[in-house]
Amino acid sequence: MPGSGDRKLPSVTVDVVVVARLEGRQKVLLVKRKNPPFQGQWAIPGGFVEPDEPLESAARRELREETGVEPVHLEQLRTFGDPGRDPRGWTISVTYLARLTDTEARALKPEADSDAGEVQWFALHDHPSLAFDHAEILAYTAHYLAETDST
Repeated sequence: MPGSGDRKLPSVTVDVVVVARLEGRQKVLLVKRKNPPFQGQWAIPGGFVEPDEPLESAARRELREETGVEPVHLEQLRTFGDPGRDPRGWTISVTYLARLTDTEARALKPEADSDAGEVQWFALHDHPSLAFDHAEILAYTAHYLAETDST
């Protein structure tokens, strides 16, 4: 591309919002970050896409590495890329959604791994303070689920 050497290129990340109805409430699976930035804060599982790695494969890899969870179905939810969303630099995150049935969620045994210190289910509408722009991502997810579950 002519002139592309003058443009700053973003890094690409993936985030995976895992939701399930447990104990009568919509819950979301979050990880506590082991490393900076936002070390010790809760976040949606995710991370950087490797060179030549398909987006969905990256999403599945990151989710597996951080939680041990391997959902059957992922759907691409939305892309988030506002400048400043990551203090390490400009990142664009392709966010995926995994909707689990109660049975699927109860069969999972999420375990923190890789760069996650803990993994835990939280109420979708009552979660702790989150790293990055993940509160915005969960707000969008809640709205999306309300719209799609009512149709």
